[in-house]
Amino acid sequence: MVDTVSAASARRIALAAQGFARPRPATVGTRQLNALIERVGLLQLDSVNVFERSHYLPVFARLGHYDKASLDALTFARRGRYVEYWAHEAAVIPVETWPLLRWRMEAYRQKHAGDLGAWAHGNRSMIDWLKAELAEKGPMPASAIEHDANKRSGPWWGWSDVKIGLEVLFRWGELVSAGRTRFERSYALPEQVLPDAVIHSHVSRDDAQRELVRHAAEAHGIGTAGDFADYFRMGRADTLAAVHALAEEGVLLPVTVPGWKQQAWLHRDAQKPRRIETGALLSPFDPVVWDRKRAERLFDFHYRIEIYTPAPKRVFGYYSLPILIDDSVVGRIDLKNDRKAGVLRVQSAWHEAGVGPEIAERVAPLVRSAAAWQGLDDITVNDWGTLAAPLAAELARA
Repeated sequence: MVDTVSAASARRIALAAQGFARPRPATVGTRQLNALIERVGLLQLDSVNVFERSHYLPVFARLGHYDKASLDALTFARRGRYVEYWAHEAAVIPVETWPLLRWRMEAYRQKHAGDLGAWAHGNRSMIDWLKAELAEKGPMPASAIEHDANKRSGPWWGWSDVKIGLEVLFRWGELVSAGRTRFERSYALPEQVLPDAVIHSHVSRDDAQRELVRHAAEAHGIGTAGDFADYFRMGRADTLAAVHALAEEGVLLPVTVPGWKQQAWLHRDAQKPRRIETGALLSPFDPVVWDRKRAERLFDFHYRIEIYTPAPKRVFGYYSLPILIDDSVVGRIDLKNDRKAGVLRVQSAWHEAGVGPEIAERVAPLVRSAAAWQGLDDITVNDWGTLAAPLAAELARA
C-alpha cells in the first residue's frame, strides 16, 4: 500500500529538506556555512547584481546575517572544499561532487567532437596553447592571459577566442575553477587545484547518476522523478533508472500527494515537521523556486523573472524575489541595492492572491534585515504593487 502525504505536509517536508525547519544560529561561521552547502548540495551562480549576486542569497535566507567574505573564502578558495561546474547551471559544488559529473564532461567532449562546425575543431592550437600557458604560469582569469586573440568580439557575451577556449576546456573537465576575484573566474589545470583523490576518482556513469539523484532526493525531501532530474539537469530516463534503483535500496519510498499528477517519492530520512516558522527573501535561483513547475505545484506560485522583459511590459518588476513566510510563498519584492547612496530601494512589492496586506507586518523585518546585511542605512519604497503601501507604512513605524 502506497502512503498518502498531504500537499501541506509535502510543502513542509520540502522546506525542511532545504534547511528552513531549523532555527537560525546566533552567529554564522565556517561550520554553519559548510553544513548549509552540504545540505543543499550546490549554490547556483548568476551575474545579476541589482540587489545581490544569487549565490549569496540562499545562505542569507537560511542562516540570516553573515559575512559574505567568509563565504567567498570557502567557495572561491584556490585549493578549498568547493569548485565550480555546470551542475544545475553554473554552480559551486563540493569537490567530491566533481567526479560524479565526468559523464557530463565526456558528453560535452563527444558533442564537440561530432560537430565539425564546433569552435574546438578549428582551434585545436588555441586549446593546446591555453593548457600550456596555465601549466607554466598557474591559475589565471581570462583577462590576465596575454594573446592577440584575447579581444572581445562585441558587447555582453561577445567572448574572445581565449575565453571561449577556456570555457570549452572547463566544460570538458580539462580545466577547473580556481576561485574568483570581483566575480571573474580563474582557470586552472585540475592538478593545480583538486586533491589527487578527486582527480583520480572514476565513478561509472550509472553509479554517478545514482549518487546525484540520491543527493537531489535528500535536498528535496519529497519530489517527482522530474524534480530530481532538474536538480543536476539530468535526463529523464537516466533519472528514472536511478530512482528505481534507490527505491530497491529503500532510500526512496513511493507516496501519493493529492494534486500531483506524477508519482511522488519520499526520501526515507526526510523530516516531517508539523509546522515551519520562518521568513525569507528567496533568490530566483534558490532551489526552493528555481524549478518553476515545482514551485507552482508546491506553493501555487506562478513565477517568472522579468529581466529580459521590456520595462513597459513587466508585471512585477525587474528582479523580483519570492517572499517565503512559514510554509507559504506569500508575495514577491523587487529590490535594488543603491550602494552609492546607501539605500535599499523597494522597486515594487506584491502579495499573492488570497494573502492580505497585513502580511506586511511579517515582510518588513525581512526588508530591514536585508538592508542591514548589505550595510545600507535607509530604505525607500516605490508606490508599485499591492504590498507597496502597507509595507511602506509598516517600515515607517520602526
